Amino acid sequence: MKKNYKTLIILFSAINVFAQNNVIDKTSNNLTLDGNVEFIDKNLIQAESFYRKAISKDSLNNIASYNMANSFYKSGFNKEAINEYKSSIVKAKSKEDLHKSFHNLGDAFMKNKDYQNAVNAFKKALLNEPSDDETRYNYALAKELLKNEQKNKKKDDKNKDKNKDDKKKDDKNKNKDDKKKDDKNKDKNKDDKKKDEKKEDKNGDKKKDEKKENKPKPNQISPEQLKNLLKAMNNEEKKVQEKVNKNKIKGKPVKNKKDW
Repeated sequence: MKKNYKTLIILFSAINVFAQNNVIDKTSNNLTLDGNVEFIDKNLIQAESFYRKAISKDSLNNIASYNMANSFYKSGFNKEAINEYKSSIVKAKSKEDLHKSFHNLGDAFMKNKDYQNAVNAFKKALLNEPSDDETRYNYALAKELLKNEQKNKKKDDKNKDKNKDDKKKDDKNKNKDDKKKDDKNKDKNKDDKKKDEKKEDKNGDKKKDEKKENKPKPNQISPEQLKNLLKAMNNEEKKVQEKVNKNKIKGKPVKNKKDW
């Protein structure tokens, strides 16, 4: 913000009263003067109110627009200040008006750290008043800050790209590790499966051997068959013995009692 803004407000008011009396509505001019008084007394809300009324009476009152923009800037309403400075530029009637409006617009952009627009505003202010040292200084400062911002942005973008590449690399390595782990698990599962198959084969062979043991071998009789055979032989032997005994009884000589 230009250091001599209070002087400029009063100067604008004087110019308005004496030089532009036939251009700006008298009521609008008086309201602008009332707003200037409140502004100097730091009653910014009342000042803004008077400036609004002045503009409502005369929409081309560029002094009221410029001073209201200053009151917005002073109150911290930067967005509103930028809009009103732009409005005062449209209404400006001289290079001096343009210079002051563009200069203060550049200050508002600097406050927002919008260095590109600040550079543009200060450049236009210098085109209308090349000899203003304060504008030249602000212009150079805005250019330097913009340069640093762009440099830092490139650095941040580079770091972001590097982080993305590192993340991709980490993801790739992670996928490789996961694949190795999966392959290892697959191999382990295969080994476990083979072990289970061998165990099943072993158990199956054992069962087969047990069946073979229980199954009669060729040209051999089972214990059960042998038992039955012995039983049959015993029965047969008993029958033979009974028959023999029977024959013995039948063939035994009978002794006759001697008759003396």
